[in-house]
Amino acid sequence: MEREEFVNAKRIVIKLGTNVLRNEDGEVAISRIYSFIEDMAKLVKQGKEVILVTSGAVGLGKKKLNLDSTAEDGVKQACAAIGQSRLMSFYENGFGIYDIPIAQILLTEDDFSLRHRYLSLRTTLNKILEFGVVPIINQNDTVSTIKMNAVLSGMKTCFSDNDKLSALVASELDADLLILLSDINGLYTANPKEDPNAHLIKEVDGVTDEIMSLGTDASEGGRGGMRTKLEAAKLVTRFGGKVLIANGKIPYVISKIFDKEDIGTMFLPSSENLSDKKRWIGYATNIRGQLIVNQGAKKAILEQCSSLLPIGILNVINDFKQGEVVSICDEDNVEIARGMVNYSSEECRKIVGAHSDNIEAILGYKNYDAVITRDNITGLL
Repeated sequence: MEREEFVNAKRIVIKLGTNVLRNEDGEVAISRIYSFIEDMAKLVKQGKEVILVTSGAVGLGKKKLNLDSTAEDGVKQACAAIGQSRLMSFYENGFGIYDIPIAQILLTEDDFSLRHRYLSLRTTLNKILEFGVVPIINQNDTVSTIKMNAVLSGMKTCFSDNDKLSALVASELDADLLILLSDINGLYTANPKEDPNAHLIKEVDGVTDEIMSLGTDASEGGRGGMRTKLEAAKLVTRFGGKVLIANGKIPYVISKIFDKEDIGTMFLPSSENLSDKKRWIGYATNIRGQLIVNQGAKKAILEQCSSLLPIGILNVINDFKQGEVVSICDEDNVEIARGMVNYSSEECRKIVGAHSDNIEAILGYKNYDAVITRDNITGLL
């Protein structure tokens, strides 16, 4: 895809990673932050809609308190609370120079996982953009309790870093382009810090297992890494959006991107174009329960887009209610899909392996023939 076509976008989500917001000494990279703001202000003045997802609050709080670690219970949350106001002051002052209003939005997993909150958030964000305001979004570490709650420790959360958060925001708002800025030039054929022969991949058409295998863990100070960026790219391209991973330490990188310079790795949109509901089921919900299915059910779901019938279920793991979203896993415990269940975990355990015609005899009632209907399943492979 030509660069001009790739960067032709009306609604843009830009994610700034922790390591591009600070310099080599760990201090705030003030000049770089203001260059980002200048570039984004230029886009807004051109009539584009810009949504900023920013990291940095925890690091700023940690620096303010002169701490070496945030591992102790409650410390990261405290640092986030202390650093968030300082982080927002940079954006408030910077965008204020260009008379562009901003809105602070702090989000937790439940803001996406709970459908009514997800829809409310989308309405609010759309209205903010309609007013010509730049939403500035961050994870609300101060009140997020998933990692501290032993009851929920086995839950698969819809996001745990700002890479995935930015992808969920882009998905929710049907953004044309997601730009992920970190301290690496893009996706390489191998880890460039370890392999001198690694070279930059300029264009990716489909986030396959082979592409995912190129992902690496987070760098020092961050929670993301290339793997989380690839997961973000997989989600956004599945609904028809475009993704660019680029080095945020390149001076005025955002302007250079929209000047069509050959920067970063482009991820091309898929023709699949998942519906909003399928996106929410597949990526925006917290998952506690699992259904283990046999090979026949796996094939029917992935190849024929079929419903999941009780006869194809081998096992039910953890507890869930009717209407919640669960993982659908094969016999090797590989997650193949996610779906919204028509029956609770207690009901599912009673009808495991049964024919749909026998559901009423087993339960005393029958709401559906399928445990999960085809319209409520999103394949992940």
